[in-house]
Amino acid sequence: MSVIADAFSAALDMIVRSDATLTEIALLSLRVSGTATLIAIAIALPLAAWVAQTRSRAREPIILLLNAAMALPPVIVGLVVYLLLSRSGPLGALGWLFTPSGMIFAQTILIAPIIAALARQTLEDANAEYRDLFTSLALTRTQRTKTLLFETRFSLLVLLLAGFGRAIAEVGAVMMVGGNIAGHTRVMTTSIALETSKGELALALALGIILLSIVLIVSGAAQLANAYLKRRYV
Repeated sequence: MSVIADAFSAALDMIVRSDATLTEIALLSLRVSGTATLIAIAIALPLAAWVAQTRSRAREPIILLLNAAMALPPVIVGLVVYLLLSRSGPLGALGWLFTPSGMIFAQTILIAPIIAALARQTLEDANAEYRDLFTSLALTRTQRTKTLLFETRFSLLVLLLAGFGRAIAEVGAVMMVGGNIAGHTRVMTTSIALETSKGELALALALGIILLSIVLIVSGAAQLANAYLKRRYV
């Protein structure tokens, strides 16, 4: 117990004095996961809105692919992205392998289908509710999409939070694509795994505390924003 207590005490000390290594790893994690989430949102929401409204023959295959992609193992995503970004791969010229850009690419591929699949169901339910109104007002597809996104904004906020949480908690894909290089591609999850294997519990615990704190802060902020928007617009 004394070993754990000493490690926990050292972890708190590192956090209080804003240890340089700790800060660097945490900031990189936020930058990578935040960027990946924003890109995933830009891809997933328009796709989800289109699928929710279309009657095209491609609708069912796309839904099947999105649902299947939700359960896609992260190591498979990491392997595919690694092959794409490797020197002999089709995207090798980008030079993204073992860089933060490659990690963002991997996380985007991982979470975009999750956000799209969950948002599609939310938007589809709303579209069924407002379909007659849309028809009577003769709204265009773009106007319908904007209305659906606005009316479901509270539910979508939770989905986007879930996407960010999935991204920042990812280990396998980012380790394969990023290489866990100190000072360059080492994020919180990969650092926790590495430091624990080395027996460096203080740094691992400090990173774990920060990671949990970030998740709690983002969750609390989303809940407060949700409550504020409901009071203002509902």
